Amino acid sequence: MRITATVLAALLALAAAPAFAQEYKVGEIKIETPWARATPKGASVGAGYMKITNTGSAPDRLVGGSVDFAKRLELHLMTMDNGVMKMREVQGGLEIKPGDTVQLAPGGYHLMFVDLKQPLAQGQHVKVTLNFEKAGPVEVDAVVEAAGARAADSKKMGH
Repeated sequence: MRITATVLAALLALAAAPAFAQEYKVGEIKIETPWARATPKGASVGAGYMKITNTGSAPDRLVGGSVDFAKRLELHLMTMDNGVMKMREVQGGLEIKPGDTVQLAPGGYHLMFVDLKQPLAQGQHVKVTLNFEKAGPVEVDAVVEAAGARAADSKKMGH
């Protein structure tokens, strides 16, 4: 009886592990921990973040994507220039070189959800389709964190 309970517990733990991983793969591209920030009522834009790794031997490029909760998805870069924040759309996509990891995070590269149809609420999960030049499209589930969050709350991933 004791062995059966131990085996059952181990199998349950293994079965639950992928639910918490928040990892997606398309071709040679691995996407980890997609998340977005909550937006105030009436906001017209939102932002999304994640880690993207190219595990292959050839470069690939994030060229766009889509969401059903906003009119369009754009890739943006935020920079500081003499103490002034500048944000611009990245034209031509974002190259991910072989073996490289690109972090989409506050203060740098990020997804911009333009013309939101409704506010993004903390705790909500939203579907984001990303399009890669070589690997193709992949749909990820992004958890919406607090409005001022600087990173995803790993305790909520996969719930």
